[in-house]
Amino acid sequence: MNVIDEKDEFLEKEFDFSKAVKNPYAKELNNQITIKINKVAIDYFKEEAEETGIPYQTLINLYLTDCAMNKKKINIKWE
Repeated sequence: MNVIDEKDEFLEKEFDFSKAVKNPYAKELNNQITIKINKVAIDYFKEEAEETGIPYQTLINLYLTDCAMNKKKINIKWE
């Protein structure tokens, strides 16, 4: 029997899972990716993380999510 098939007797005794529902947010779970971000940006979010108590990767995700949800446009002018 593998770990997935094993039943947890404690959980079954303590909790009633008969009315359990699937996680409605499962479709919105994060995808793990690899991305190159410069040191200045990482250091900025790490400083913000220390001030807010929120992990820096979460802060980056929140910022990017806000940009996407609000359809913010990038405005960069090179001179």
